[in-house]
Amino acid sequence: MSGNTFGQLFAVTNFGESHGPAIGCVIDGCPPGMALSEADIQPDLDRRRPGTSKFVTQRNEPDAVEILSGVYQGLTTGTPICLLIRNTDQRSKDYSNIVQTFRPGHADYTYWHKYGLRDPRGGGRSSARLTAPMVAAGAVAKKWLREKFGTEFRGCMTQIGELAIPFESWEHVPNNPFFAPVADVSALETYMEALRKSGDSCGARLRVSASHMPVGLGQPLFDKLDADIAWAMMGVNAVKGVEIGAGFNSVTDKGSTHGDSLNPKGFRGNKAGGVLGGISTGQDLEVSIAIKPTSSILIPRESIDMNGQSTEVITKGRHDPCVGIRATPIVEAMLALVVIEHALQHRAQCGDVQLALAPIPGALPAD
Repeated sequence: MSGNTFGQLFAVTNFGESHGPAIGCVIDGCPPGMALSEADIQPDLDRRRPGTSKFVTQRNEPDAVEILSGVYQGLTTGTPICLLIRNTDQRSKDYSNIVQTFRPGHADYTYWHKYGLRDPRGGGRSSARLTAPMVAAGAVAKKWLREKFGTEFRGCMTQIGELAIPFESWEHVPNNPFFAPVADVSALETYMEALRKSGDSCGARLRVSASHMPVGLGQPLFDKLDADIAWAMMGVNAVKGVEIGAGFNSVTDKGSTHGDSLNPKGFRGNKAGGVLGGISTGQDLEVSIAIKPTSSILIPRESIDMNGQSTEVITKGRHDPCVGIRATPIVEAMLALVVIEHALQHRAQCGDVQLALAPIPGALPAD
């Protein structure tokens, strides 16, 4: 009812606030016997954490994860795993001027009307800081899926503001602060530097995929794999659009060319994004998301206060001029959480045998 738990068989309950003492999650349903330590989780948190470049918020959080339960002698026990991330660099005074006002584009107005009160410090529960526990949980899911099926998750930025980013190679993604799949990011740096100095913000488009997928994950009719992916992605802060495979480009396609033809070697294309009838084909899952511009900006905007009176809002503090820059590890994690949920559902219904079958030959495109 309260909407803080993601999943049922691999259930992740997220807790904490942006400026509270700590944030974290409890994972209930992780299979037992998997080797797990903080070192398996920390690399993904380091990719998401703030303060890593001048193009993101300068809030300096180490985001060091602590495993408090569910692991004994280095192995998961099958009992709840509690992951804790302590907040160490809050500056709540930055939000003192908005206690009585509603910031345009934020959840202030809706939280206040729903609960009758709100935590204005960094957005409280609605802050993107609460994506860190999901990244931590996603790292656990990734490890299990990698060891079980060889499934790998990767994402990149394909557009920032008005600048489209061509795809060159996955190898470039970890080598720049934008998670961009290109060798030269100088144009992106120039664009973001001008945007940051202006006090404004921009949106972004991201691509995330899962390779070496088993065939058969997903349920008809209302628990389709692609439906759950879209639901998960829309649960990420600032996401306003989701595409699976060809997405909205399907509108201008023809039936004679849209359906992915099959031959004895496998699928000839992947416009379906790795899902047919809500069930995985064994091809790469391909997802694209649209992220809105950061709402916290230095440019004055019209709003109202709690008394309904007209006012002007300037949001001070440390904010990302583009929240999409740090979103790649987040959407990778959410995709992994959907896949592990469906893998455990399939195992419960059909057993391990069918999932262990190799995908259709040629079903995995060489990207």
